Amino acid sequence: MDNNLQKLNSKDIESAIEAILFAAGHPVTYEKLGEVLDLFESQVKSKVKDFAQKYNSDPKRGIMLLTFEESCQLCTKEQYIPYIKEALGIRKGGNLSNSSLEVLAIIAYNEPVTRAFIDTVRKVDSAYVVNSLCEKNLIEACGRLDVPGRPNIYRTTPTFLRCFGIESLEQLPYIDLPRAPAEGEIIPLDIEIPIPEGNQSKELLEQLVPNEENTEN
Repeated sequence: MDNNLQKLNSKDIESAIEAILFAAGHPVTYEKLGEVLDLFESQVKSKVKDFAQKYNSDPKRGIMLLTFEESCQLCTKEQYIPYIKEALGIRKGGNLSNSSLEVLAIIAYNEPVTRAFIDTVRKVDSAYVVNSLCEKNLIEACGRLDVPGRPNIYRTTPTFLRCFGIESLEQLPYIDLPRAPAEGEIIPLDIEIPIPEGNQSKELLEQLVPNEENTEN
């Protein structure tokens, strides 16, 4: 903490956190907040969690405080996106295609998975969609499967969580599916892979009202 910064009381700390996140416009780590506020990272994380509960319970606010494992961020509430787009002259973007939703649902409910697994579930080549989602930073390669050819395995990213307004994949709508490996794919013994039936997982993901360009601040 800069020696010129005044020590804040508990109430002012919440105001400072709000001001920092608003000015940043992107996720700020608890570590960085702790450095600025002269608090341990664990203390900041606890304070932000408590603050978020109060902050997000106010229906009159047009923004919400999202908390993640290592960072937090202020974002606009989804229902006001059309008004924001109109005010700022944003005419395109913001929605994901059905194919993108399908691939995201498959990955989110089964990660980590290979593209071969995605193709097997969708019964269509998904190379273009996977590459597009990687470019949007909604998914990422997180290693390679230890089989011939060593294909990439994919998982969702923190950007995915922010765009869908959730803190972790555990907050995805519950889906009860049989668990089995994809045909012809070798899955590590400690990983259980559910096979979606039809569009069930996609429809559940759509309940979160996705926005690939969720407006920040």
